[in-house]
Amino acid sequence: MERTAAGGVTGSVPESGEAGVPDVVGLLDAMPRQRGPLSATAPPPAAPVVTEPPAREATAPRRAVRPWRLLPTPTGTPFTFAYAAVLTVTSLIAAYADPALVHALHQGSSTDVAHLVGTPVFVLLASALWVAGGIVAPYTLCFLLVLTALERRIGGARTAVVFLAGHVLATLATEVPVGLAVLVGHLPDSSLHRPDYGISFGVAASIGALAGLLRPWLRWPVLALFGGMLVQDLLNLTDPLTNWGHLIALVIGVAMWPVVRRWHGSESVAFG
Repeated sequence: MERTAAGGVTGSVPESGEAGVPDVVGLLDAMPRQRGPLSATAPPPAAPVVTEPPAREATAPRRAVRPWRLLPTPTGTPFTFAYAAVLTVTSLIAAYADPALVHALHQGSSTDVAHLVGTPVFVLLASALWVAGGIVAPYTLCFLLVLTALERRIGGARTAVVFLAGHVLATLATEVPVGLAVLVGHLPDSSLHRPDYGISFGVAASIGALAGLLRPWLRWPVLALFGGMLVQDLLNLTDPLTNWGHLIALVIGVAMWPVVRRWHGSESVAFG
């Protein structure tokens, strides 16, 4: 303060920056409504952080549809391919060889009770070398499609196990009761020589086993369609013993679901 000449007192407010009054400009930069401009030394506002969107996860490429994989190949499905070649040869023999020779071959390969008692291993294997009805029989197409699909999933040796399990067990399940019925006198002795050969039991078991590896939307329609056909054949009484064998073989294949699923998941099978 200064005293005037008249003895009065006048007050003067020092300008900003004078001694005695601190310069507060720039001390409250973060506060709104500053009294003055921001200090020249104040840090510039941080640039906004731009976060890049996460990269889209790589999706597995969709496998192209390859119709030829439905049929056997020498490298991709060697068991089915070799077996199909053998069946082609035997079917040609059955179609063009002398009928007497064909009858003798069929009879010698039959898994009837008489042969099962005498040479069980031989006839169980030999009977699976013929296609009842020839190469154009419906079970031939089923054989190609089903065994190819099964082998591509579990391998050739395991497919052979499934096929033989259905062929052997269903054969024994139908022929042993015939032998017992003859033994107790319910059937004539001629029933011991009833011709029985073909691949149908093995194919039925393979269909049942393959169904366990399919997705549910396809598994149950396949079982319902094929099982319904077998039941219809049984009701028609065309060949009750064989029809029962087909149903038994299908059940055998379904019973193998835990095994074939474990085989399918244990290792990846290389396909050609």
